[in-house]
Amino acid sequence: MTAKLVLHLPDHERAALEAGKMASLYPRLKRMIERRGGRVEIAPRFPPTAPDGNLHVVDNARKPHPDVLISALAYLEGCWHLDPKGVLADSSIAERPFDPETVDPVEAEAYVATLRVRFSDQRNSRYHQKKSVEEIDPEGIVVFLQGPPPYRRGHAYMGLDEMLRTVLEGAGGRPVYIKPHPIRKDEGVQVIKGLKELGYRPIKTNANVHDLLRQAAVTVSANSAASLEGFLHGTPTLLFARADFDQVAGIVRTPEDFAPALEQALAGRRDYTKFLTWYFSQCLWLDDPEFEAQVMRRFAEIGFDADRLGLSDIS
Repeated sequence: MTAKLVLHLPDHERAALEAGKMASLYPRLKRMIERRGGRVEIAPRFPPTAPDGNLHVVDNARKPHPDVLISALAYLEGCWHLDPKGVLADSSIAERPFDPETVDPVEAEAYVATLRVRFSDQRNSRYHQKKSVEEIDPEGIVVFLQGPPPYRRGHAYMGLDEMLRTVLEGAGGRPVYIKPHPIRKDEGVQVIKGLKELGYRPIKTNANVHDLLRQAAVTVSANSAASLEGFLHGTPTLLFARADFDQVAGIVRTPEDFAPALEQALAGRRDYTKFLTWYFSQCLWLDDPEFEAQVMRRFAEIGFDADRLGLSDIS
């Protein structure tokens, strides 16, 4: 019996798929398989613990499983992980060494130019952003708050409160701007209020993320997508958690690490062009003409080639 593709989706992704929306990875996979005569099942988010002979794609799974590819948005809209090991901080990219000498500089400049046109030049980000332009002190440190995942999944090197106190106490007179997460604004406001009650002087901001990134001296987060977006602006970042883009970031594991990491980050802006090219070339872009071929290669790499899935050739 041929294998089927089983998509394990959270409610919002399932609803979008059922509504016929095509902005996500999952309807693209469903359409791709069905066009080739294969079978697709939509299932609850978590897969069976033992292999059942089918190929499972699981949204944001925390741990790898046999016959499973784990999926999640890879920081930029339209770009996805589809990875047997994990996503984001747990993706296979995290284990691969980045060697800038292997990246063609001309190709990298062209590649990243398209990313800038699509994202930073248009001031577009994953979540809704202000259209109005705002200015900040170019000496400022911008902290991007996140939700629970980096802490719940054990990626963070320290808790949120300790991270914020470390930054505020080690800023050396630089203003510290804190941007609440766009879908957790109330929580962020309370965090900032609590810091002020303790005598700190953070500056709350809801400015467009690209206004902050283009002007900040450095960004700080656990492993926020905004920190990676900052590379489009040449802005360095300090990470207080594991990430699959931390090879070109400053890493802060303890409060004592912050001062030297900040000094090094401020020593001179870096060219992140080759790294962005290397990183995103390992992800799936929904609008890539080679999207379906890349997906089929990933399926085959874990043992699910076209024959096993019962797919016909439509080339």
